[in-house]
Amino acid sequence: MQLLFHRFDLRLKHTFTIAHDSRDVQPSLVVELRDDTFRGFGEATATRYYGVTLDGMVSALSAIQEQIEAYTFTDPAQFWTDMQPFLMDNPFALCALDQAAWDLWAKRQGKPLYQLWNLDPARSPLTNYTIGLDTPERMVQKLEEWPWPLYKIKLGRPETDLQTVAELRKHTNARFRVDANCGWTADDTIQKAQVLSGLDVEFIEQPLPAADWDGARQVYQQSVLPIIADESCIVESDVDRCAGYFHGVNIKLTKCGGLTPARRMIARARELGLRVMVGCMTESSVGISAIAQLLPLLDYADLDGALLIANDPATGVTFDNGRVVYSSENGTGVKLIHA
Repeated sequence: MQLLFHRFDLRLKHTFTIAHDSRDVQPSLVVELRDDTFRGFGEATATRYYGVTLDGMVSALSAIQEQIEAYTFTDPAQFWTDMQPFLMDNPFALCALDQAAWDLWAKRQGKPLYQLWNLDPARSPLTNYTIGLDTPERMVQKLEEWPWPLYKIKLGRPETDLQTVAELRKHTNARFRVDANCGWTADDTIQKAQVLSGLDVEFIEQPLPAADWDGARQVYQQSVLPIIADESCIVESDVDRCAGYFHGVNIKLTKCGGLTPARRMIARARELGLRVMVGCMTESSVGISAIAQLLPLLDYADLDGALLIANDPATGVTFDNGRVVYSSENGTGVKLIHA
C-alpha cells in the first residue's frame, strides 16, 4: 500500500458559530491508502477545541508510514488494532486512517461497505441540518435558505436561547433538536426543557460542561426532554459512564478513532439501553460518506458537514430532503475530485 495525504481548506457557506468557537474555513486532512488497483479515502478535520492540527495528524501518520505501507492488509478491524498503539494520542489521525482502510477493503470486495456489514439502508434515520449560533434574524435566514424536515439548532446564550427557538418555530414546521455545546447549567436545562418540549424539540444535546456529572445526573432525572451526550462521550469507556446520566450518546468518529471503535460503541450503547446518534465535525463528502455507512444502526444522525461547505473536494453520499442517498461507488462511495 501507499499512504498519501491531501490537505484542504473547506470554505463554509456561512460563518459557523457554536458556544465555544466560530469559523469560516475548516482545515481538513484526507488520508489515502492506495494499492495497484484501488484507492481508499478517510478524513479528519482540525479543531482548536481539541488541539488537533493538520500538521500534527500528518506528523503522527508519517512517523509510522513505513509500518503502514508494509502491512499485509486483509482485515480493517485488525489493522486498527495494530495501528492504534502508535496513534493512541491522535485519534483524529487514526480515524482518517481507519476510514481509508475500510473504504479500500470494501472496494477490493466490490461492494458498498454497508452491504458487507449486512445493513439495510431502509432502516436509516433522517439527518438534520445544523443552524449555527447567530442573531435570530440570521438564523431564520439560514433556515429559509435550506428547507429541511429536521434542524439542529446551535444554542449557548442562556438569556436569549428560548426566544431564538421560538422565533425559528414561527418559520417552519420542521422538527428541532437543540445543542447547547456545554453552555447551560443544570437548572437552566431543566427549566428550558419545559418550554422547548412545547416547541417540538426532540432532544437537547450536551447542555452542561462535560465534567459536570452531578449536574448531568440531576438533568437526566428531571428533564422532560431526552439529553444526549456529546462532549461527555468521547471514547469507548465513556459509553458506560454515560448510562444513568444521559438518555443517549452522540458518537464522533474523529474523537473515538474511526469506524472500528464507533461500531463497538454503538453495540455497547444498545446493551445499556442508550439511544445512539452519530455526528460529524464539518467533514467533506469523504468523512460524511464513511459515517453514513453506520446509518442503519442509529436512532439519530447529524451528517450535514458536506452540506455546510462550498468547495467539497469529493463526491459520495448525497441527500434528498434529509434522507441519505448512497453513492453507486463501492466502499464508502467516495471519489476524490480535487487532489
